[in-house]
Amino acid sequence: MSAARRQREGAAEHPVTYGAIGATQAVDLLQYPPQGYKPLERTVRLGSGEERWETSKSSLLSWGVQRGAGLQVIDIDLGTGEQYAGIRFHEDGTPAGMRNAAGTEAVYNEAGEPLIANGMSAVLRTKIGPFTVDAPVRVVYVIDDQKRVGFAYGTLHGHPESGEEAFILEHRDDDSVWLTVRSFSRPASFGWRLLAPFASSVRKGVTAKYLRALHPINAA
Repeated sequence: MSAARRQREGAAEHPVTYGAIGATQAVDLLQYPPQGYKPLERTVRLGSGEERWETSKSSLLSWGVQRGAGLQVIDIDLGTGEQYAGIRFHEDGTPAGMRNAAGTEAVYNEAGEPLIANGMSAVLRTKIGPFTVDAPVRVVYVIDDQKRVGFAYGTLHGHPESGEEAFILEHRDDDSVWLTVRSFSRPASFGWRLLAPFASSVRKGVTAKYLRALHPINAA
């Protein structure tokens, strides 16, 4: 069995490295993040119209934000769709209970790539100066509404941070299309805490790239 295969199988067995699963859905995240975690939220308008909505949605659900930001998405494991259901929230931000955790059949895009689904895991690989950093994550919930789609992933063991990051696409009533990135995080270990100021700067830079990734001005 290859090392990559063992890594994928091992990732599927391990839980995420934080407790507040689904908290990126809370409307008051910026005011009341999970204790010890730093929240972040950024929003950008991608354009308007049905074509922009459909194009952005297709890219978002096939790791287009991450790849557009310069990250490699490797060691994708489909999972079972049953590891984490996530929390449902009322419009006022109060928890409404857990989402349905039933497994779902894998869906693929026109290029034959599996679309992001609940329980899927992957490794996000990036270069920081001369160093290569691997960040294992697992999708903890998926949103699939008529005018709102997206997903969030949580950190797995080996990720330099602990926390959750969500990517939400909205098609608003005025026909405009918006992308929101929400997260809460903290260093995963003492060693990474020593690098906290540097890591914070890197995170802000990566988030800025996320917001540009789906923008039509950056389309090939």
